[in-house]
Amino acid sequence: MTPLRIGNASGFYGDRFDALREMLTGGPLDVLTGDYLAELTMLILGRDRLKDPGAGYARTFLRQLEECLGLAHDRGVKIVTNAGGLNPAGLADAVRALAGRLGIPVRVAHVKGDDLTAAHPGTLAAHAYLGGFGIAACLRAGADIVVTGRVTDAALVTGPAAAHFGWAPTEYDRLAGAVVAGHVLECGAQATGGNYAFFRDGDVRRPGFPLAELAADGTCVVTKHEGTGGFVDAGTVTAQLLYETGGARYPGPDVTARLDTVTLTPDGPDRVRIEGVRGEAPPPTLKVGLNRLGGFRNEVVFVLTGLDIEAKAALVREQLASVVGKVAEARWELVRTDRPDAPTEETASALLRLVVRDPDQRPVGRALSGAAVELALASFPGFHVLAPPGKGAPYGVFEDVYIPHGAIDHVAVLHDGTRIAVPPPQHTAALTDVPEPPPPLPLPPGPRRRAPLGLVAGARSGDKGGDANVGVWARTEDAWRWLAHELTVDRFRELLPETRDLPVTRHVLPRLRALNFVVASLLGEGVAAQARFDPQAKALGEWLRARHLDIPEVLL
Repeated sequence: MTPLRIGNASGFYGDRFDALREMLTGGPLDVLTGDYLAELTMLILGRDRLKDPGAGYARTFLRQLEECLGLAHDRGVKIVTNAGGLNPAGLADAVRALAGRLGIPVRVAHVKGDDLTAAHPGTLAAHAYLGGFGIAACLRAGADIVVTGRVTDAALVTGPAAAHFGWAPTEYDRLAGAVVAGHVLECGAQATGGNYAFFRDGDVRRPGFPLAELAADGTCVVTKHEGTGGFVDAGTVTAQLLYETGGARYPGPDVTARLDTVTLTPDGPDRVRIEGVRGEAPPPTLKVGLNRLGGFRNEVVFVLTGLDIEAKAALVREQLASVVGKVAEARWELVRTDRPDAPTEETASALLRLVVRDPDQRPVGRALSGAAVELALASFPGFHVLAPPGKGAPYGVFEDVYIPHGAIDHVAVLHDGTRIAVPPPQHTAALTDVPEPPPPLPLPPGPRRRAPLGLVAGARSGDKGGDANVGVWARTEDAWRWLAHELTVDRFRELLPETRDLPVTRHVLPRLRALNFVVASLLGEGVAAQARFDPQAKALGEWLRARHLDIPEVLL
């Protein structure tokens, strides 16, 4: 059977607007997906829905479709997207209205059942992560466009694959292969050189978007349209495989994919074959993401220039102590970006950052802003701030809970209004940890040199609620033999002091020559709470790569 060519044109709400057209015109496709949702996006859409009950979906998708609906129809490309957000039925209606205005005959279906907000009072949005079989039901019934709310990112690929190849819900290896393909595609250009540790290996000024040639047995080749920017190799695919994952078992509502079975092999220029993926029955529960308003937040960044940086910082803290003491939570950070005898004023300056949070807007709003502004002529020499403090803005909190599969009504709503109930999985299996595989043979003793870890290892990091993950992989077998023994949990904590007092779990993936570290609670209550300088831990891996340790000279 001819492979199913599935592309991606969006990795987040705000991704490159022209990508939909680029993917439709750049080469042959059967299905084009778009991932618009993230934990923060659900909060944003929830606030939109407060203002307008008819809102709650990604309006960007409609504008993209206005330019590209005719192209997709002429080329016979199906479009599958989670741009429906909190209101997939509303977006489906809007797409139908758009198609009517343009005179393009398309069948639009949507998937519902994820919205559990009514069952969780006090939340802006509470949504279960659905699988791909609702999407498959829509496509099997002839839909040209399928709009969903909160499904897993990989479901945008597993659904079309199950529909095209006729997979049953118990064909776990095939479904797991599609999940892995979907996970590689879901973040768009991150699979084609974007945000990549070794970005200098190719031209990543404007990476193309990825696609997967998926076979009936669940194997696939990850590639991109010929002539587009960026590059695809084992490293770019490995980086994305490790992104926002945990252990060897990668659970989802349709299947649990075993990441420790994934094998990557080159298949030509900008082509990487993924095979060997094993699947298991999905876990007995579904994840539900809860988004709520946590209170109000404000921030002031004071610029401290020249001499006596520590004393200047201490003065500001003392001057604001009475005001800051009235807020529920305050965090001061002194960032020493200054240098002695600096050639520019900017490089002679350090940043003192104050972040405050409180359930009430008043103590973090005008009370703090006024006190900070009043220091303008009465504090340290050279007083100024990066931006005037505001009145206090709302911040969000994310948490997840788990419910049985049968607690939701997963429904495919076809273009003619027909409703197809999607049954829960026939079989489930509780998640357990995979025993750690034996380590590779260590490198023989030899001379070592102090150098950055990033000279021999790549990394990619990200967020999962309040947790962060850092995937680290070696580019050669010798580097893997050293990395697997050297980068223990203790060494990881030593290199990243922020993690020293937090639970850290190491997962070993020998086929990928990779280690995946999960750091619990590093991000507090999630990205919307903005608990740290890098609230989504996007650069945590690059910080790790920049740390120095004793590396065998044979690897350098």
